[in-house]
Amino acid sequence: MLLSLKYNFLFVHIAKTGGTSVRSALQPLRWRDPWYYAQGICHRLSKLSGDRIGMKFPRHSKAILAKEALPEAFYQRLFKFTFVRNPWDLQVSSYHHIRRTWPHLVEGREDFGEFLKWRLDPERPFEPHVETSNQLQTDHIVDLHGHVIVDFLGHYEQLQEDFLTVCRRIGIPGRTLPHKRKATKRSRDYRSYYTDETAELVAEHFARDLKLLGYRFDAPEAEGATEDIPG
Repeated sequence: MLLSLKYNFLFVHIAKTGGTSVRSALQPLRWRDPWYYAQGICHRLSKLSGDRIGMKFPRHSKAILAKEALPEAFYQRLFKFTFVRNPWDLQVSSYHHIRRTWPHLVEGREDFGEFLKWRLDPERPFEPHVETSNQLQTDHIVDLHGHVIVDFLGHYEQLQEDFLTVCRRIGIPGRTLPHKRKATKRSRDYRSYYTDETAELVAEHFARDLKLLGYRFDAPEAEGATEDIPG
């Protein structure tokens, strides 16, 4: 999560949606913020306490955390945005990321289908490196009643284009996103990784994401999803 008082925005960073590039592009804006150094001091104090004094929003915090922690009027004035991604594509990307970074978690289940069945098994023991991409993307953008509490949904499938919209909304010149944590380009379409059975597993697990975000298995880009969320 990235908060800027000067530019009046809150970026909610959902994992594996291009958020690291977005953070990298926007991070320098914080240096121009009159509260930057005060925030830095609070951040250091929070670290010294093991983050027990609650002065820092973790990278992948949900919007509800900021809404509860910040004054209501202040939160409502912020331009709150995030980026989302086709859940089937995200699962393939996450699988390759885990294979590269924590290969022991894939050992014995190198086949994507077997790995997916394991990771979506509700009886599986908790594994923090797996859970991040198991969370619903919509969990990051709704309140306790399921109401959307962000203003703009950008899409990974048109990341640069939607980021330029963000730039316009926060009043800065458009800029090209850097390539951060760029994975090796896959030679296969994400749909080729799935059987009917495993595609249905994702559809069931991420049903609310599909309904709200407008993604379908056979359509890489969202269809019918509203990018600007009515207040």
